Amino acid sequence: MSENFNSYSQYYDLLYFDKDYQAETDYVVALIKNYNQEGKTILELGSGTGKHANLLAEAGYEVLGLERSADMVAIANQKQHEKVKFQIGDITNFKINQTFDVATSLFHVISYLTDNKSLLSAFNSVKEHLNENGLFIFDVWYSPAVYHQVPEERSKVLSNNKIEVLRKAIPVIYPDLNVVEVNYEITVTNLANPSTEQITEKHPMRHFSTPEIKLLAYTTGFELLHAEEYLTKAAPSEKTWGVCYILKKI
Repeated sequence: MSENFNSYSQYYDLLYFDKDYQAETDYVVALIKNYNQEGKTILELGSGTGKHANLLAEAGYEVLGLERSADMVAIANQKQHEKVKFQIGDITNFKINQTFDVATSLFHVISYLTDNKSLLSAFNSVKEHLNENGLFIFDVWYSPAVYHQVPEERSKVLSNNKIEVLRKAIPVIYPDLNVVEVNYEITVTNLANPSTEQITEKHPMRHFSTPEIKLLAYTTGFELLHAEEYLTKAAPSEKTWGVCYILKKI
């Protein structure tokens, strides 16, 4: 997985200011309570700027956030909850002297693992750091929706009292790889000067079918407990862009 977010990590929270982190945290907590009532420790893979981790801590969990981007970890450390720690690390190959009741990976982080070697390594690393019957909760892009809806070019504009950010997302589809490469063109305008900065990023995203996740789980020592649309809990369909999978270590 490449250093996708380093160039614009300082703009990340602005780009996703409308993301309902509280609703997502409540959703994850409900899943944990439903499938692992006693779970109190969480390993978050791809913790970003720490919003999910801090909200999970407020809900009573001890959280270790693992994030590859040093820039994002620096931002997260500025506002971390006392029951949260952040650590720089690669989710495909990490060693921590601790095991956890639950591992989470939200906001399609697993979809950034576009090759089988990285996927297997990540799932095996998670398994090694889970307690007996530990849960692995993650969401990914869902293949039936990608094939049915077909990704299109999109733009997003956001601003605060200092900057305006225009982000264009231009997809390139690789059907033989189950990958959509999202090419971001980001223009940041300093409203005081004004001056502009141009940033480009490539985000290859892999999409998955449920049989593929079942095989991946079986291969790495997990059991697939359930799959549902992220947040809504609806059954996955060709209209479901993001599916949440709940796995148990066996």
